[in-house]
Amino acid sequence: MNNLIAPLLELEEYRRILSSAKNYTRPVNIIGPSESQKAHICYALCRHSGRKGIFVAHNEMQARKIFEDFTFFLGDDVLFYPTKEIMLYDVEAKSYDAIFQRLTVLDRVSRGDFSMVITSIEAISHRLIQPDLLMGSIIEIDYQSRVDLEDLSRKLVMMAYERVDTVEKRGQYALRGGIVDVFPVDEDSAIRLELFDDEVDSIRSFDVNTQRSTGKIEGVRIIPAREIIYSSEMKDRIIESISLDLAKAGKKNHSLAGRVNADIESITQAWYFPGIDRYIAYITNEPASFIDYAGEENILFMDEPARQEQRLDNLLLEHAEICKAMLEKGQLLTQGTELYFDYEDIFAVSEKRKVFYMHTIHGDNISLKDAWAVNLPGRSMGSFQGNINMLAESLIGWKRDRNRVLLLSGTKGRGERLRETLLDKGIEAVYENTLVNPMQAGQVIITHGSLNRGFEYPTIGFVVVSDKEVYGQDRRKLAKTSSKHKGRPISVFTELSIGDYVVHQAHGIGQYVGIEKLSVEGVKNDYLKIRYREGDFLYIPTNQLDLIQKYIGSEAKQPKVSKLGGTDWIKTKRKVKDSLRELAAELIKLYARRQATKGFAYSKDTVWQTQFEEQFPYEETEDQLKCIEEIKEDMESGHVMERLLCGDVGYGKTEVAVRAIFKAAMDGKQVAYLVPTTVLAQQQYNSFVERLKDFPVSVDVISRFRTQTEQKKILKNVKLGNVDVLIGTHRLLQKDIHFKDLGLLVVDEEQRFGVAHKERLKNLAPGVDVLTLSATPIPRTLHMSLVGIRDISIIEDPPEERYPVQTYVMEYNREVVKDAIIREIGRQGQVFYLYNRVRSIDIKASEIQTLVPEARIAVAHGQMEERQLEDVMMSFIRGEFDVLVCTTIIESGLDMPNVNTIIVEDADRMGLAQLYQLRGRVGRSNRLAYAYITYKKDKIVNEVAEKRLQAIKEFTELGSGFKIAMRDMEIRGAGNLLGSQQHGHMESVGYDMYCRLLDEAVRELRGEPVREEEAEITIDINVSAYIDDSYINTENKKIEMYRKIAAIRHEQDVLDIEDELMDRYGDIPDSVENLIKIAYIKTLAYSLGFSSVTQKNDTIILSIANGKDFNLQAFGKAAEKYRRQLLFNAGTAPYIVYKVLPENRNHLLDNIKILLQDLKDFDVN
Repeated sequence: MNNLIAPLLELEEYRRILSSAKNYTRPVNIIGPSESQKAHICYALCRHSGRKGIFVAHNEMQARKIFEDFTFFLGDDVLFYPTKEIMLYDVEAKSYDAIFQRLTVLDRVSRGDFSMVITSIEAISHRLIQPDLLMGSIIEIDYQSRVDLEDLSRKLVMMAYERVDTVEKRGQYALRGGIVDVFPVDEDSAIRLELFDDEVDSIRSFDVNTQRSTGKIEGVRIIPAREIIYSSEMKDRIIESISLDLAKAGKKNHSLAGRVNADIESITQAWYFPGIDRYIAYITNEPASFIDYAGEENILFMDEPARQEQRLDNLLLEHAEICKAMLEKGQLLTQGTELYFDYEDIFAVSEKRKVFYMHTIHGDNISLKDAWAVNLPGRSMGSFQGNINMLAESLIGWKRDRNRVLLLSGTKGRGERLRETLLDKGIEAVYENTLVNPMQAGQVIITHGSLNRGFEYPTIGFVVVSDKEVYGQDRRKLAKTSSKHKGRPISVFTELSIGDYVVHQAHGIGQYVGIEKLSVEGVKNDYLKIRYREGDFLYIPTNQLDLIQKYIGSEAKQPKVSKLGGTDWIKTKRKVKDSLRELAAELIKLYARRQATKGFAYSKDTVWQTQFEEQFPYEETEDQLKCIEEIKEDMESGHVMERLLCGDVGYGKTEVAVRAIFKAAMDGKQVAYLVPTTVLAQQQYNSFVERLKDFPVSVDVISRFRTQTEQKKILKNVKLGNVDVLIGTHRLLQKDIHFKDLGLLVVDEEQRFGVAHKERLKNLAPGVDVLTLSATPIPRTLHMSLVGIRDISIIEDPPEERYPVQTYVMEYNREVVKDAIIREIGRQGQVFYLYNRVRSIDIKASEIQTLVPEARIAVAHGQMEERQLEDVMMSFIRGEFDVLVCTTIIESGLDMPNVNTIIVEDADRMGLAQLYQLRGRVGRSNRLAYAYITYKKDKIVNEVAEKRLQAIKEFTELGSGFKIAMRDMEIRGAGNLLGSQQHGHMESVGYDMYCRLLDEAVRELRGEPVREEEAEITIDINVSAYIDDSYINTENKKIEMYRKIAAIRHEQDVLDIEDELMDRYGDIPDSVENLIKIAYIKTLAYSLGFSSVTQKNDTIILSIANGKDFNLQAFGKAAEKYRRQLLFNAGTAPYIVYKVLPENRNHLLDNIKILLQDLKDFDVN
């Protein structure tokens, strides 16, 4: 990159500024540069003077934009310090992404481990604690360290780490015996310390999804999990100052006294609690600013000081309004309002640093005191809007004037094509991956990379043209796909809790009551207790846990509990299986018929196709690429395509479809694109026109927003073949539409169309390729069962969110709602207010109108007439309303980038899947988005809602790519895919059993071997085999381990489980060792055809299962090895007797295992 800044040294003005950076005496005003040029100059000054830099933008959005420019120059070496939200109300949970990012930067800045930090005036206005307190609390541990567990735990609590049973996210820690798990907030993986007494035995990183170690590391550095922390010595002083202020204010105000005393109690009992932000001023009695954390040798760039001051004044004004309301209501002490520095404070701190003020137009009164000014001759680039001829004209002029020109092309492929295009126009340009040599006068160089705006320095003949000017489109930040979060399923859905329903393969559906430890003849074992109909109980030994699954059906429905020993379960299973057999037969027939039908075989990708695909402004996720590949293969094959493409809202299905559409258009075929609503038709039309504008593909839309005359004209053009892509709602299905040569039909949001519509489609296009898009995810298990029956492509990778959604889970509070709406309107944004009761929705809208009189409010719900609803939605998209009070209709597919706040009332009444999708409706632009998930504290919250609230709290941390195992979503997906009748069957046997039965039905029809239903094997050996509470103390984790042990099938599984237990819980006790051995014995016994292994005094009886052939030759060989120890009884129920020698009694399980292994080896030989 040095060759990119070398030309600046020819500029007299720049050399003067550089000399000031090296030998600083007083502030400098740099006047002239704008946008990306500022980044170029600041980067050059830091590089040439050998100093680090801090760039403070005049608002958060500007900071994010210039951060993208700095990444072009510095790559990952540039840090972003975001602003944070202060929440003075009590919130149950909120997302901490921004806080963790700030802490990471504070730590690196205070250590000098950075080249450049980009931040905003809002971000640095927050009061912080002194650097020595924050940095002094950092814990560093390596193999030489001595660790006192109690002391470590106390320090972690002080540093705001939360103690949990299992570490699942940043900012948590767990203690289990001599093992400490902690997830530092600045690391990508959690850390596991194993101690021997107070010595460090090992330090490993581990994966929070599997809880397994992933590798050894040399040491760990744990930084605090909050910016505002305090030590136990400070605690007394903080409480004392609060009490003093309360004594003055609380006499007149009783509600204040009650509120603050409760908070004092929380500070005494627990360090941090919701609402601690109200006392930041007391904790930071000697506040520090971000600038104090950075060394004095760094250069501080202040961008547009007058605008910085204005932005900070607005922020303080907003804050003062919130505080005023809280002070009046007795919810805040006066000193509690002092959370920010004003501009004078920041100015005073910055004046002690090497400060450079950046102005695009001219200096201002703030920065002119004692400063000297330099006018840098430079200017911004105008856009060529993708017009190559205009670009070529400018290039010819620049070359004639001997300018050095750098063209940025975004990607490498684009750059090489741009070079060829320019060559055709007689302009010589070279493509270079990195600028190795200095640029020569009159030379045009193309390189990959991106800036928001190009610029030129006319006096030294140096021009940089950004990709945005060349291609005339906004560059979007590329989605990184490297760090794929597979995410943990939310525990509420996967873990077995008391009261959950379970499905037993043989006995049917029952209710789980808990684990019971039973002692029989001095031998202790754990049993799962399951309640069946009429109060019967079934005790399941923990080594048979693989026979039960958690029942998963619709969220609200309770299943019908089976009767122990009854026949109803067998009948239900048979009924479901028969129905599935019919369904599978039907699907297989359809599939075969489709395979036999000849379709149009499309040609391979054209050059235009490649060019079109490279214009996609994001990086594709791996799943997108895989799906695109599958669809193109179908299209080129010559068979008729009928493929279902599944993926959540916002996962990039449309782009996959657009590429198929483009491919069809390239071969002269027409495309029909069917959508469920007029509004969506309009949106898709706009985005298709934008996406296809550089290519000769004509797009049109037919809907009621078009006049009769327009509709007639469109129909005529379609018939003549002048329209390549026609988008429309059900109107597309009407008989007056005739295509000249239809090649591809795309159905969007398939679940919204009825059976009749789908039939009409099939008649409309018998030999046409069909691509169906569905936003309801199809479960992986179901997909596997349907391979070869339906072609399904699945997009599972979520795109990385550009900016996380700041999520709050809290009790409903009118003031918070009011502030949220006012703030969003203040930044010209819009708000979704989710209220899911149609009967009183208008009353709710007028309540909000009273609360925020200046807001323009609209109402939308599913019971409105379709036309009326569409008109409201269109007006809202056009920005004619600020707040849309609506039911969950906003779930489906609409893209509204200007809506960046969502408020959900009564969230505990909604399904988690709904909440997840709703939260995905905001945060689709480059602004910070907010989600307020609220509920009313009822006197009684029922158990289901309680669970849901718990899950919603976990939900705030989902961050970006959290893959929720949203089972109610998946079940809906399965219902859509297989029809509503099947939905009922799924309810009757539970989802997992359903998938198993479907798999069996498909295999039977295909003549493939069906997995046998495993017969229960009983192992009855007089040894204690259980997991003691002292080893694993939480029931959920215990069941998880029992389940893994019960699923042992091979010796490798035994080793894996022993590894995992050692890794997570330390040395394995004998009773657990026995449990593992018994599980393996069970597997060996099953493979040899035994039905039970039972101990009677000194003998072990191995019973042979009914109808199983037993290899007598193998037995003969074993009898030779185990002389006088083995006996075969060949009656109606044959069995083997194994006599255990006295010296082997202590190793009974090992001996049984060796005997079974020998029998297996002899059986093979």
